[in-house]
Amino acid sequence: MRVGLTGGIASGKSTVSAVLSELGAVVVDSDLLAREVVARGTPGLAQVVEAFGTGVLTAEGDLDRPAVGAIVFADESRRRVLESIVHPLVRARSAELESAAEPGALVVHDVPLLVEGGMAPAFDVVVVVDVPTEVQVERMVRERGWSREEAEARIAAQATREQRLAAATHVIDNTGTLEELRARVEQVQAELVGTR
Repeated sequence: MRVGLTGGIASGKSTVSAVLSELGAVVVDSDLLAREVVARGTPGLAQVVEAFGTGVLTAEGDLDRPAVGAIVFADESRRRVLESIVHPLVRARSAELESAAEPGALVVHDVPLLVEGGMAPAFDVVVVVDVPTEVQVERMVRERGWSREEAEARIAAQATREQRLAAATHVIDNTGTLEELRARVEQVQAELVGTR
């Protein structure tokens, strides 16, 4: 079964992904793959430099993620350029990892921009980790040290909460304790395994 897992920034999607992995799911993490495909020496990084210039590199030759973030979150057209480079590379690598999974495995694709990319139909089910927008802002300010304006800009660059919920087959509320979150993830995982 192919599961699409998504949620807005600071919703707790990574925690849900980790719990699903502990429960035996094969997790394909798009964020990790997005870093892998633009690592130093990769064709992906060469394409990013060609599109954005050498100013997006650190002194060591790695992608300067904060520099790129400052560019693409301030200009939607630049963000689309970056996505047009990174997304196809991530999809190709995801397909490789999925094909290596054991037959019958619960394969969870952790995709932050699943809704934005119109990818929901590609999955058997879509699991959305959900929190109110204000909770997202509070978490980014508290845990990441961002300003309220930076947090709101990141949220505005993603699908709305309503758009994500409309795509959901299962919703995991993450406004409670870690124990409550884990219990809900276990419940959803049991339902998914039961329907394979």
